[in-house]
Amino acid sequence: MLTAYVRLLRTDLPVTVYIEGDGLAWRTRTQPSDDPTPHRALGLRLAAADRSANVVYLARPCQFTPMSDNPQCDAAYWTRKRFAPEVVAAMNDAVSRYMARLPGQRVNLVGYSGGGAIAVLLAARRQDVASLRTVAGNLDHDAVNRLHRVSLMPDSLNPMDVAAKVAGLPQRHFSGADDSIVPPAIVHSFVTHVGACAQEQVVSGMAHDGDWDVRWPQLLAIQPRCK
Repeated sequence: MLTAYVRLLRTDLPVTVYIEGDGLAWRTRTQPSDDPTPHRALGLRLAAADRSANVVYLARPCQFTPMSDNPQCDAAYWTRKRFAPEVVAAMNDAVSRYMARLPGQRVNLVGYSGGGAIAVLLAARRQDVASLRTVAGNLDHDAVNRLHRVSLMPDSLNPMDVAAKVAGLPQRHFSGADDSIVPPAIVHSFVTHVGACAQEQVVSGMAHDGDWDVRWPQLLAIQPRCK
């Protein structure tokens, strides 16, 4: 069960789908949280800053949803299995449900932090994606976890492993110059693997949880294009 916020006003226009980050995944370095709902939902803030006609915001599993209404929720789905195949399948099904309301249209995917990983994994399996954008995106969770000296996530799919599958898709990946959680080097490595259709942009003065929504209208106006 996923929580979504939706504005669909024009059936003759594409839709932009925003995917939330990992949220409050951990209470401490070793203790998972009881509820992964983010205290400051930057993915939702990005969606709210987008004034286009068709916008869909998707929270990640177990975010913004009462646990009593979501019996399949388990801490594994916001820790080691946050990018598991069944998670990606659920997110993909949600996108398809909204695309069914816009027959013949295409989808622009935007993901924040761990939502960037989901956006890449969705793009690799869908045929209706027009563009891909990530903001502070975790595009290689193996590299990120090694950087922070925490356990790897073998139960999760890794965006880096599908870089070749999205090589023909126009995409732009934004990272913060002051981001110590997912540093720009992670994005740079992913973009290098993708090739000519992926561009990276480092935003000065921006941390991982910075005010991305304030800058978003300006950044969103930059159209992804293959070189």
